[in-house]
Amino acid sequence: MSALAVFLSAIGLADICRKLTDRRWPALVAGPVVVLGCALLAGLWRFGDVVLLTFAAVAAVAWVRLSSAAERTGTGEGRALTVFGATVAVLLVLAGWMSPVEGLLAGWLRWVGLGDLEPERALMIFAVVLLQLVTANQLVRLILGAVGAVRPAGQPQPSDRLKGGRLLGPMERLLIVGLGLGGQIGAASAVVAAKGIIRFPELNAQRKDNGGSGIDEVTEYFLVGSFASWLIAMAGLMLALN
Repeated sequence: MSALAVFLSAIGLADICRKLTDRRWPALVAGPVVVLGCALLAGLWRFGDVVLLTFAAVAAVAWVRLSSAAERTGTGEGRALTVFGATVAVLLVLAGWMSPVEGLLAGWLRWVGLGDLEPERALMIFAVVLLQLVTANQLVRLILGAVGAVRPAGQPQPSDRLKGGRLLGPMERLLIVGLGLGGQIGAASAVVAAKGIIRFPELNAQRKDNGGSGIDEVTEYFLVGSFASWLIAMAGLMLALN
């Protein structure tokens, strides 16, 4: 599944670039550059590698363009989600075309004393961790937009009444992935329960402030966003454990 790991790394770094600057070209360039860098470091230069990695690079550019447009205009979330889902599906189905991960990455793992860790798994763990930082937030926002729980960028959002969500989301996903990789699946599930307990007083307080009404959109935002965030973390954990 090295092609999938490369794709997730590409969009992960591209989305970070997109958040760090208002210019579009760094994010558009970042995806193909990451794909090329991964091919060099992992020794992925056979025919099947080139075909799938080229597809991953093109999909990374399409993801940046479509997700950016959806965030800006509040429309087209389905197209961006379709590109992401279809790319993941294709790279999973055709994973057998890829050659084993070797090259400089395998040598570096042996050099730092991680020779027992398979290079392909190391690449996937890196990609999954990177995915949780910014791209997962983007995926959650697209899902929320698809169900009408968020508005176009620049307009008041239900999230404005739930402080810290954009920071709490990556933190909880990283905690879930980290605990899962450490074999603490039970502790990871406790993180899910803890978030609901922590947020309940805040939701209840807003209901009282609004006379018992007007909380529906915030509740929908919280529930849909939380479940989407947890599913992304769990899916990433499954990829990293295989």
